[in-house]
Amino acid sequence: MSDLRVGVLGYGIGGRVFHAPLVAATPGLTPAVITTSSNAAQARTDHPGAEVVPDADAFFEHADELDLVVVSTPNRTHVPLALRAIDAGLPVVVDKPFAPTAAEAERVVAAAKAAGVGLTVFQNRRLDSDFLTVRKVLESGKLGEVFRFESRYDRWVPKPKDNWREFGDPAEAGGLLYDLGAHIVDQALQLFGPVAQVYAETDRRRAGVQVDDDVFVALKHANGVRSHLWASALAGTQNPRFRVLGDQATFTKYGLDVQEPQIKAGMRPGDDAWGVEPASDAGKIGVGNDVKTVPTETGRYEQFYAQVRDALRGEGEFPVDPESSVAALRVIEAARRSGVEGVTIAL
Repeated sequence: MSDLRVGVLGYGIGGRVFHAPLVAATPGLTPAVITTSSNAAQARTDHPGAEVVPDADAFFEHADELDLVVVSTPNRTHVPLALRAIDAGLPVVVDKPFAPTAAEAERVVAAAKAAGVGLTVFQNRRLDSDFLTVRKVLESGKLGEVFRFESRYDRWVPKPKDNWREFGDPAEAGGLLYDLGAHIVDQALQLFGPVAQVYAETDRRRAGVQVDDDVFVALKHANGVRSHLWASALAGTQNPRFRVLGDQATFTKYGLDVQEPQIKAGMRPGDDAWGVEPASDAGKIGVGNDVKTVPTETGRYEQFYAQVRDALRGEGEFPVDPESSVAALRVIEAARRSGVEGVTIAL
């Protein structure tokens, strides 16, 4: 069976570090066309078999040669480019955040359904080693009845960067609420389901910053569980990545999934130690001094594009239901409003 040909729109961090390498590492898929206006030489070096083009117009001239389009461009372009691919009859992977607003995301979902083409969203951190470990702990029942979920995704970036993620125009969907929040909100919804109430504190802490760079979001899920989520660009020391409280025990996990730095270092799925966190980052479960180590699951980003391939062949479902990303955007929009108005928002 010949490889399915994949077109990657964008070769910044998303396209260069995540999509193109993972596509290339997936049996049955090959990067065929890559769009970049500034990293063409790097793209040709990384993927010598791909056609490298400068813009979307040149990319869509190759539409009839492609089986899948990946949209990994600035957030403000996700919707128009996804719609353009759908109009061309091509299945689409859209990077997170799916869209600047839930309404725009719903427009893309409706267009894909009307055209009868596949659509999914790159919520890759559902396949993080630490998140997979939390899932396993919850499934074990050892925590008893869970009542609080804490998640921190922190960085130390004291000087704002001059790129679209830090631009203030709402159409850019910049700031940590949309960037890291798209991951931690999605993870909370995956674990504990729909949200009934949202409260948020969104601040700008660094000099000259145009967008939120220090965020706290509190969710009350419909099942009664409360999720407390943090993201900051000014976290200089390590905090727990996850802490899950139940009426029988608590699970605490430090460290961050290693797949992103591994790809940057040249590793690929299948290499020795791919997706394996240091043993020192293993979580602990228990009460007081009576705690046990919980081995960390192996991260498996490669599963995303393997599922996409199977779905394209009619052998399975796409890995992420886009409606779940629409739901996460509704929560993010409510958090943005809560952060501005200082009120709790009912969903």
